[in-house]
This record gives sequence, C-alpha cells and structure tokens, in this order.
Amino acid sequence: MKIFACFVLMAGAVFAQTAPATDVPRMANGKPDFQGVWQHPYVPDMSKDARDQKGAGPLPYTAFGENDFKTYDVSVFDYTGHCLPFGMVRSHNAPYPIQIMQNDKYLAFLFEQSQWFNIVPIGKEHPADPDPTWFGNSVAKWDGDTLVIDSIGFNGKTRLDTIGHGHSDQLHVIQKLSPKDATHFNYEVTVDDPKMYSKPWTNTRVYTRMKPGDELIEYSCEENNKDYTSGHIK
Repeated sequence: MKIFACFVLMAGAVFAQTAPATDVPRMANGKPDFQGVWQHPYVPDMSKDARDQKGAGPLPYTAFGENDFKTYDVSVFDYTGHCLPFGMVRSHNAPYPIQIMQNDKYLAFLFEQSQWFNIVPIGKEHPADPDPTWFGNSVAKWDGDTLVIDSIGFNGKTRLDTIGHGHSDQLHVIQKLSPKDATHFNYEVTVDDPKMYSKPWTNTRVYTRMKPGDELIEYSCEENNKDYTSGHIK
C-alpha cells in the first residue's frame, strides 16, 4: 500500500479529533444527523498557515503546478466572474452558508452561492468512468461517526480558492465530516492532484450550525447579457 505524507493547513480553530459527543443529533439509523444550515470560515487562500514537520511552508507544488499558480491572473479571466460554477472545493471555501440535507442513502450540500448543489450517495461506489463535471463525482461511507466523502471526475476548469490555487482533471478530494457537538462539526478536506502537487495536503476548519429560523437566501449571478444591454431582448 502506498502511504502519503500530508501537509496540515489550519483555517480557523485547531482541529482535534474527540470522542463522540453525547449531544450530537442522530438519524433513526444512529448515524450523526448533519441536516441544517451551516456557517463556516471564508478560506480565500488554502495555503494559509501551512505546516509540515519543518514548520511553515508553501503548498507542495509540482513544477507544473507552481507555474500554473504563478501565471494565474484573475484580471485576465476569472471564471466565477462569468457565472460559471465555483466547483466543489471552492464552494466550501466561499463565504456563504451551506445547507445539508440527509437521509440513509444520500447527503446533499445546498450552496447559497449561486444556488448550486452537490448530491452524495452513501454506500455506493464511483462509476468506472465518470463523466467530468464541475463538482466531480462524489460517494460517501461512514467511518464510525465520521462521514468520509470521496470525489473524483472533475473537469479541471475551476480553482480551489479565491486567489487561484489550481487543480487538474486528475483531482481527487476526500472530505471528512466529524461531529463535535449539537452545533459544530469538524470539516477536513484533503487535496490529491499528482499533476499539480507532489503529495496530498489537508485543510481543516469548523462548521457552525446557524440558529433556528435561518435559511438560505436567493443568490443570482448574472453575467453581462448583451441581448439585454444591446436591446435585442426588450
């Protein structure tokens, strides 16, 4: 078995794996119930507070990945400015609430950002040859009280965060949701992309349940539509 060393990148509170809390809401099957509307830290730069055994350091770029990041110029083209999908990782890094819907077979992330969604089957396997998409192909399994989400099949057209850390269509993402108590869960995301990075690296943060009655609001991204501005459509 090939074993990878990981960078651990801390965003927000320090991540600590703890014993299962007794006040965690649970589904009828006994698994943690993550349903609700959640706020989370805005993470515009996933390399912030990078740590390895030698202390602070940059992301473990390949030569290709380093050049991709150094030559990225948001002023030339920012796909999000054209209302294209953020992609799965950047949607979790954006500063907007996320609603989680859940049953025994599925977990779904509903992103306030542009009202996108990501549906995750629980207990299934990836298709043999998934069609490349903006949010990838995600499946999940339980590891005790931790829900482990495995995602592949990305189209390589998005960025990981606001400042533009890149990824390719070889991106493999593992997310772990671990309940802390009734109103918090630990979120851990590991990025594995051999074209961009020489080894996997991990970023962690804490999600906080919003108060009862808080709901997602409508978010409409409207690219400059010349049919309207040029008078083609009245």
